[in-house]
Amino acid sequence: MPSSAPPAPLLPLPPLPHFSPSPIMSSPNPFLRALSSFFKFAPSPDALQETGVQSAIAEAETEAAVPLTAESDAPPVETKPRDVQVAEIGEGTTVLRSRTWDRLKFEVEYGRQKGTTANAYLIQADKTALIDPPGESFTEIFLAELQQHLDLSQLDYVIVGHVNPNRMSTLKRLLALAPQATVIGSKPAAIALRAVFAEETVQIKSIRGDEVLDLGQGHELRFVFVPTPRWPDALCTYDLATRILFTDKFFGTHLCDDPVLDENWKALDEDRHYYFDCLHAAQTRQVETALDKFATLKAKLYAPAHGPIVRYSLSRLTYDYREWSQQQQTKDLKVVLLYASAYGNTTAIGQAIAKGIAQTGVNVECVNCEFTDPAELTSLIEQCDGFIIGSPTLGGHAPTQIQTALGIILSTAPRTLLAGVFGSYGWSGEAVDQIEEKLKDSGYRLGFDTLRIKFKPTEETLQQCEAAGTEFAQSLRKAKRIRAPYQNPAEVQTDRTGQAVGRVTGSLCVLTAQQDDARFGILTSWVSQASFNPPGLTIAIAKDQTGELLAHPGEPFVLNILKQGKNLRRHFLKPPSLGDDPFEAIATETATNGCPILTNALAYLECTIQNLMECGDHWLIYAVVERGKVLDATGVTAVNHRKSALQP
Repeated sequence: MPSSAPPAPLLPLPPLPHFSPSPIMSSPNPFLRALSSFFKFAPSPDALQETGVQSAIAEAETEAAVPLTAESDAPPVETKPRDVQVAEIGEGTTVLRSRTWDRLKFEVEYGRQKGTTANAYLIQADKTALIDPPGESFTEIFLAELQQHLDLSQLDYVIVGHVNPNRMSTLKRLLALAPQATVIGSKPAAIALRAVFAEETVQIKSIRGDEVLDLGQGHELRFVFVPTPRWPDALCTYDLATRILFTDKFFGTHLCDDPVLDENWKALDEDRHYYFDCLHAAQTRQVETALDKFATLKAKLYAPAHGPIVRYSLSRLTYDYREWSQQQQTKDLKVVLLYASAYGNTTAIGQAIAKGIAQTGVNVECVNCEFTDPAELTSLIEQCDGFIIGSPTLGGHAPTQIQTALGIILSTAPRTLLAGVFGSYGWSGEAVDQIEEKLKDSGYRLGFDTLRIKFKPTEETLQQCEAAGTEFAQSLRKAKRIRAPYQNPAEVQTDRTGQAVGRVTGSLCVLTAQQDDARFGILTSWVSQASFNPPGLTIAIAKDQTGELLAHPGEPFVLNILKQGKNLRRHFLKPPSLGDDPFEAIATETATNGCPILTNALAYLECTIQNLMECGDHWLIYAVVERGKVLDATGVTAVNHRKSALQP
């Protein structure tokens, strides 16, 4: 229900502070030419090339530089304006949910594009505390709404669950209106705040040990320090009076809707799991430690930074977090992703890579080297199957913490481990080159082309980073099979048979289709011509790749035959799913049958399914070719060379 506090007079808002940009064939018949290109095998595998990363100084400039497409020319879809939803969730406790119904940012965690809420909480007793003011996207509307429920001269405390540049903008505006307020955070947060407000008189208090903040009327606030690699300053707050645990980045969901509580919690499962995978799958050890600390409290509500407040599914979601964390740790392969970040850009790149790895079923652990001692780094490196290291460039070289981590790697990690390098930079980017050179000189093999991102990563570059993570994980699985231990004679014979089957090669293709408003692309090389008249093909597709897609005769699709040396393959390494659109980052046209054509492919064939047959774990599709065209007459067909039948 809306807060009943009397409205306070609206104060004028000071101007926004200025922040610098964050310093990562011969036939004349085109149909016959397209069909023949399918069988024009190349003598070597497809050479993947890392797409050049588009530089961006600021997000606004990046958006302005994007060329118009058919989608951008279309009239904009009308959506609800941003607003602040206010409701009472406990005695003297109000939530102010700053809402956007559109995708807030292009980071991976917002990929389901269902909007989000930035939840701030106001506790009013003898003293008043505001917990977790939102980021700068909501500064204006949040402060205007806050003043309708609180005389800012009466604000005593501002509690921050974590500190980042985005939240700092709102915090500066708020403290200009309420200079008497004390800002409370963890010790790392307090250090960061003092650096930001070095030339201003701001009261900052760091929480130590088991301190209690008494607001009166039973509202005794206790604090739980829960550092993670992504948020090393993370602090949760528990109110003894209402038994509300303010969890910041734990138990959230990027979803904008009217319900304040989670009464429809069963419908939230996929969004919650996606949120966990994006934010926490790479830091599950720290998540389990946080869960252990939360278990000592008697919370009846979780009040997260995003999405609905957790009441009806508190036990279930706690169990899910524990289960998801343990699932990550029991996987047979583990990757350690080491990084340091000066402005958050390297962190964003690392999280995108980690998500790509996690999607393949490989355990990945992100490690912020700024907050990890050398002994722990050594232990993690000794236990991993592969490692990735990311660094900003500061003064022409990597930060000291990354140099230390690199030294541990070179002295500890076997040369058989798969490696990866990434980083962001502002002007020169020497650190990334230095790390790559030392790893290569030491004999490490890289699992993806080194990623160098200038300034703030864009949506396109984050998608490339996620694809690089998927590529790394698949290379790691392949390397593990090559290094398989001794097998008994029966296993050896089976393996030899698999190796022999693996010598069957095929053209590397992307099968594209349109279902309602969603576009899908499936990478395959299990394709063969099946008939002359009518011209027909057979294609084997894994059952877990298709679902209801391509499941019925009469359905159209386009078979895009890839060209050696082009970088189209990496966009389709992971299975297709709703909400993902790998076509956003590549050039396409629409075929006569309504399906996407990859304009940088060697050739394409428009096809219609005639028959399907169930073959073990695959569907065998027979399709008739309706029309086709060669797009590059001088190109060479990309071929998928395999060493085992277990490889796709």
